[in-house]
Amino acid sequence: MNTKYIDLINQTFDFPQEEFTLENKTLQFHGIDLMELVETYSAPLKFTYLPQISNNINRAKKWFADAIEKTGYQGNYNYCYCTKSSHFKHVLNEALKNDIHIETSSAFDLDIVENLKKEGKITDDTFVISNGFKRAQYVTNIARLINNGHKNAIPIIDNYEEIELLSNEINGNFNVGIRIASEEEPKFEFYTSRLGIGYKNIVPFYKAQIQNNEKVNLKMLHFFINTGIRDNAYYWNELTKCLRVYTNLKKICPTLDSLNIGGGFPIKNSLVFDYDYAYMVEEIVNQIKIVCDEEGVDVPNIFTEFGSFTVGESGGAIYEILYQKQQNDREKWNMINSSFITTLPDTWAINKRFVMLPLNRWNDSYERVLLGGLTCDSDDYYNSEQHMNAIYLPKYDKEKPLYIGFFNTGAYQETIGGFGGLQHCLIPSPKHILIDRDENGNITKKIFSEQQKSEDLLKILGYEQ
Repeated sequence: MNTKYIDLINQTFDFPQEEFTLENKTLQFHGIDLMELVETYSAPLKFTYLPQISNNINRAKKWFADAIEKTGYQGNYNYCYCTKSSHFKHVLNEALKNDIHIETSSAFDLDIVENLKKEGKITDDTFVISNGFKRAQYVTNIARLINNGHKNAIPIIDNYEEIELLSNEINGNFNVGIRIASEEEPKFEFYTSRLGIGYKNIVPFYKAQIQNNEKVNLKMLHFFINTGIRDNAYYWNELTKCLRVYTNLKKICPTLDSLNIGGGFPIKNSLVFDYDYAYMVEEIVNQIKIVCDEEGVDVPNIFTEFGSFTVGESGGAIYEILYQKQQNDREKWNMINSSFITTLPDTWAINKRFVMLPLNRWNDSYERVLLGGLTCDSDDYYNSEQHMNAIYLPKYDKEKPLYIGFFNTGAYQETIGGFGGLQHCLIPSPKHILIDRDENGNITKKIFSEQQKSEDLLKILGYEQ
């Protein structure tokens, strides 16, 4: 009878997988011995496996290169990293090894760009695409970047006043893009995105504020939908509407030569994840070419702004099961030594799914459980709703410690969770480890941040000076 946890995995999933393997009965992630990580640094802890960032960037570049070659597409492809997914310097340093560009969303992003320029990580040839609603400081910082010679900075116009605001602070000519306010899926509480300008208003806006403005050149049309790049009727319909706007604009605007299709590539959230990236890229490139050919205009250069796809699959979090609480006949709560609300806030806020696996005890029998965090908040849990299926783990045994890992957590969790600041119920932020490989392929590790101490939190709260 198959009663071991490893039997459950083998009969349920295709295992091992590219990044997940077993070695000496313990889980390996990209060849990293996770139990050795725990033994060295203890748990809870977070880690970032930096090579996966470059790996995903180059996967996407290849998909687009293959699609461009196969379809005979005449435009170029530019990969931009969406910095709001993770602003950390180690993330940007790794991403920028791969000849990519940057997308920003707020004023302080531009300070990061200028810091990276000083270090030679970014040059004037790097595209800096600035999205978002632009308050005064954001406008000022964009203007400073352009005035200092960064001609490949392209602010994306989000509302009707931004042309004037930028013109007042930028010396000389400058390029802009326009963001399309896409229509949302029927399940949304609103019909049209709050970001950008409506489909029917873009050509009139161009004619009124840009066409005869000698200072402003329209370079890019920006398109993005909240639900991401999915193979469904909604996505293809919105893309087609966007392309109709592009071709209409291109016929009256010779400087327009780029289409930004935003981000939205999904990342692996379970062992049964199935998404045909190459097919989707080829179909997008082909659709752009078909519509442009039909309308008799040149195809645009394609930009993407992948954030979660760039950094998400590099991250992980490891916890120890502290205790099991049997609350009734059917529910067993395995309590972790941290909090989901503070360390993986998307599990609480949007029921986001992550890959979850035990690190050890794969040869033990298993049981169905719920996972609970340490805070006194009833929402601090991870259950089958987030996990897609019931959660099974090796049976709790207080004499045999059990460690579990959540994987592909590298996007947004630190910034949404308030890295380095106060946490709900003053649960400390865990230690964070950076994992890399040297030129010989050997794994290297270093501590990026230690677990928060009491004095760190007391100082923030004003109890210590």
